[in-house]
Amino acid sequence: MCFGYDGEGALRRSLEEKGASRRSLLRGAAVGAAGVAGVAAVGAAAPAQARGRGGHGHGNGGRKVPHDRISIQLYTLRSAMSTPAGVDLVLARLAHYGYAKVELAGYYGRTARQIRDLLDDLGIRASSSHDGISPDAGSLRTKLENAVTLGQRYVVVPFLSSPSLSQWQTWADQMNAEAAVAKRYGLRYGYHNHAHEFTIDLGVTPWEVLTSRLDPRLVHLEVDLYWAYTGGVDTGAADPDRFAIDVIREAPQAVRQFHVKDRDGATGDMADLGTGVVDFPRIFRTHRVEEYIVENDNPDVTPLTSAAVGHLYLEHLEY
Repeated sequence: MCFGYDGEGALRRSLEEKGASRRSLLRGAAVGAAGVAGVAAVGAAAPAQARGRGGHGHGNGGRKVPHDRISIQLYTLRSAMSTPAGVDLVLARLAHYGYAKVELAGYYGRTARQIRDLLDDLGIRASSSHDGISPDAGSLRTKLENAVTLGQRYVVVPFLSSPSLSQWQTWADQMNAEAAVAKRYGLRYGYHNHAHEFTIDLGVTPWEVLTSRLDPRLVHLEVDLYWAYTGGVDTGAADPDRFAIDVIREAPQAVRQFHVKDRDGATGDMADLGTGVVDFPRIFRTHRVEEYIVENDNPDVTPLTSAAVGHLYLEHLEY
């Protein structure tokens, strides 16, 4: 789930419609776990080679994620931001952890200007936000004006789900229209995936609809790596990391942002960065983006712990 949207529910419904059973889901999770076990076995025999190939060890390319490209989706911290004092505390802690950017998930009862002033005082920029498709021209204008007030570079649609092919086509056209307006405001307009875009069967998948219909000149992709990996697991991919890489490489649209979210190898649940099975070094070597956005919808310990672990992981990762 991202910013209140039920990605897990949408995925489950799409798999049920395809006749998938709970047993097949568990087999899918086991595929991911088995892959990690295989990497671990290779690592035991040839640790230098295994570290160079990825997992969560050091890569051999000597590259690191630039500090100013690390961000966090504030939905991760929603439970700690339920009061005005909590909002102030969380943002101050994020600054202390070294975050220079955040991706917004609402304004927490404040105006865009008030959020901007608070972030400016802390030396943090709200460079991106999750916002649904606007119902009318006035709502779109307000959304984009707020984004400009906040100093954003991106506005991103966080979630769409429907069993109707025509609805996905309509949404793609609506996003193209909104993106054209956003461009006039100096903003880049993106779409954020979950896993059901790869599993809903409409004769074509929603992902095929979006990537064939969204205008690459106007709309970019914010690829959620947990959900792309999960899409690979649930479509039977032998190598879910490769599935995610192919999602990135094959899209006509530019992939400008990553949601960097890990996956528990045993349960398939989300996990704090560096504790799961997604091979981030391998993915990062194939494609570099403008923002690496930490996220864990269900923090392993506490939201602030997930935030701290996420920044440390990305800051020290070599690939």
